[in-house]
Amino acid sequence: MTTRDVLAAARLPRHEAERLLMKVTGRSRSEVIIGVPLDDDTAIAYSLLCRRRLTGEPIQYIEGTIPFALCEIAVDNRALIPRPETEYLWELASTLPDEPPALIVDLCTGSGALAIGLASVYRDAEVVASDISEAALSLARDNALANGTTVRFFAGDLFEALPEELVGRVDLLVANPPYVSDSEMAELPSEVADWEPSLALAAGSDGLDVIRRLLARLPDWLSKTGWFFIEVGSAHATEALGLVPPGLQAHVRRDLTGRDRYLVGHRS
Repeated sequence: MTTRDVLAAARLPRHEAERLLMKVTGRSRSEVIIGVPLDDDTAIAYSLLCRRRLTGEPIQYIEGTIPFALCEIAVDNRALIPRPETEYLWELASTLPDEPPALIVDLCTGSGALAIGLASVYRDAEVVASDISEAALSLARDNALANGTTVRFFAGDLFEALPEELVGRVDLLVANPPYVSDSEMAELPSEVADWEPSLALAAGSDGLDVIRRLLARLPDWLSKTGWFFIEVGSAHATEALGLVPPGLQAHVRRDLTGRDRYLVGHRS
């Protein structure tokens, strides 16, 4: 039996079957498509992965890692799977118009992807990240170590987790906070609702509970030249923009699909 034979009989979508075969064989996509021999142990391993996927488990959790920015990020059900929207947030924050930041803060860090991705770009910066979930922080610490980056992690709710010594010093703040409203939570596909942590998704009746609290404290923490890049729900980006406190200048940026997705701003 070869991988080509397995693909012909796959119960999964073709691209997913290819990815799982790449996982168990360690071969490239082109090799899997052309066909490489499968021994019994490898065929069994593939079958087990297929069973997991057919139960609805996200394929990223099954694969175990995803490429993000300049890094390889381990993912499992302790944290959200970083999406392309969040990778584009990293890209925006990596092209600051001013001097390179000395201090970077990533709130609601989850897997640590943003903090680690920025640490890989701004090598001389101090990078600090926080999350309310101890489980997510455990994953983030492992990811920072695996990618050879230095990030200080703190457990707690938004700014409350951070040392007071950082007040007024943050040159670059990024965040992908929970922003799914109650009504949106009820409509999430089962692949998300049943597998990814609701703590990292749910944000009250209007989806702005966490963003509202984050923005209220933001002026205290930004440096005089500080910038912020915050991912928000496309359905309530305008409302989020209206929550930006006096003294800060902000606008809404669209993601790669053309949806309003980010609050980008700095001190006015």
